[in-house]
Amino acid sequence: MRPLEDARAEVLETVFPLGSETVPLAEAEGRILAEDVRAPTDVPPFPNSAMDGFAVIASDVASPPVRLRVVEDVPAGSVATRTVTSGTAIEIMTGAPMPAGADAVVKVEVTRQPDPETVEILEAVAPGTAVRPAGGDIPAGSLVLGAGAALGPVELGLLATAGVGSPRVGRRPRVALMATGDELRPAETVALEPGQIRDSNRPLLRGLIHQAGGEVIDLGIVGDEEAALTNALNRAAEESDAIVTSGGVSMGEYDLIKRVLSARGTVDFWQVAMQPAKPFAFGHIESVPLFGLPGNPVSVMVAFEQFARPALLKMQGATRLFRPRIVVPMGEAIDTDPEKVVFVRVALHREGHGLTARSSGGQSSNVLSALGAADGLAVVPVGTGRVDEGSLVEVELFRHPSAEFGR
Repeated sequence: MRPLEDARAEVLETVFPLGSETVPLAEAEGRILAEDVRAPTDVPPFPNSAMDGFAVIASDVASPPVRLRVVEDVPAGSVATRTVTSGTAIEIMTGAPMPAGADAVVKVEVTRQPDPETVEILEAVAPGTAVRPAGGDIPAGSLVLGAGAALGPVELGLLATAGVGSPRVGRRPRVALMATGDELRPAETVALEPGQIRDSNRPLLRGLIHQAGGEVIDLGIVGDEEAALTNALNRAAEESDAIVTSGGVSMGEYDLIKRVLSARGTVDFWQVAMQPAKPFAFGHIESVPLFGLPGNPVSVMVAFEQFARPALLKMQGATRLFRPRIVVPMGEAIDTDPEKVVFVRVALHREGHGLTARSSGGQSSNVLSALGAADGLAVVPVGTGRVDEGSLVEVELFRHPSAEFGR
């Protein structure tokens, strides 16, 4: 069997970024930034108030209570026309530019106003209190986001702050997708004949490809017939940047796709030291990389996550290719194959002040329900075998970051 790390490295060595394009900021979520972005100006561009209150000279209010004359009111979006001098204050709203002469802001909660032109300060403040300095968030010329960053909501806000209305991003890979097998029927099939099953792999893979930034070219279900498989692969090679198939890569004698792939391109059929998803095919149809995934749905997801997803992200220029992992204790003992990296479907449970991982259900490669109940995959390294209760494991998270753990 081929070690997982070696197989994955070989895959990633053969894929390259597809180039870049400029898109409107409103359409950039989920894309990969293609170039460094530096701040053209300070953020914020001027010193401003961090709260509603009164702009003062700090030495004026060192011995409260102190009465000051209010000479102006400055809401956000306005600029003071008066200078704060000793014995005066300017009422100011959060975000408004600091008036000339003032060096601190007294929050409104520790003041009283006997009349609109007078404020009584009840608490002393030090110079700089509640003042946001120019460039305090991002100094001019500093790196805002680096090339390869994935653009989520926060990153889009940072780009807007830096004045980037049309970021340059990596081109999305076009991914031809097909499921193979005479036994497969579309999801909407009401009555199944004996020996038939509904195709869960394409809906699963469509979602995974979209999450990885790809655009799906869905070639549907392709039966076990040489001409149909050849035609589908020809179309895939012409229209896509990557090809993902499911089924037909195991050791079975009816796996016709092996013969068709071998005749159409350079494809290797591997036995990878991992569970599930030991059988995996990788190669090229002409210059288009092909990922041949197993047929069982859990194996499909595990193989996609370990091989296809990082490759698709690399094609877009991403610097982070793999899912985040956390280290947590196992809440139960499990036995695994010591000759393989074993991916155990686990749910995270909040116990005390931390999280614990527990099996989310049956671990056979066809048990999709356990994947639906899981938050991630506990990664048990080669050579481990039994994992005792309380032992620490790495969990590769695949739930959306907004998911709330702790059932």
